[in-house]
Amino acid sequence: MQAPPKKSKTVTITIQSEPKKVYDFVSDPTHLPLWAKTFCRSVKQTDGEWVIDTPQGPTKIRLADKNDFGVLDHYLEPPAGGVVFVPMRVLPNGGGSEVVFTVFQLPGATDESYEKDVRLVEQDLKNLKKYLEG
Repeated sequence: MQAPPKKSKTVTITIQSEPKKVYDFVSDPTHLPLWAKTFCRSVKQTDGEWVIDTPQGPTKIRLADKNDFGVLDHYLEPPAGGVVFVPMRVLPNGGGSEVVFTVFQLPGATDESYEKDVRLVEQDLKNLKKYLEG
């Protein structure tokens, strides 16, 4: 039997920058500390794997292969165990971009902690917009 669907919220932000520029910036894991400030304190590559320093501790991150579709999906492996799928996209929006990020409520997370996660993602996307728009 399959697990029931998780609660989710898709957060979007419009950025006045061409999609390729946004995609190239976000797809580079070394840029995470510049915009995902609520989540990523630093990032390093160890033995071919990317590891980010988060408030929860060292977390491995696997990114989608480079592509022409704006897909920025990634998988997180937090210190508590398990794997967290994070869907993310950059879409053309006129002369700019729409960044789309879906936040799933993790098993065992309270509604309050889930809503906090959504607010943190909203803040990080605002950081991204501010950084890319200068």
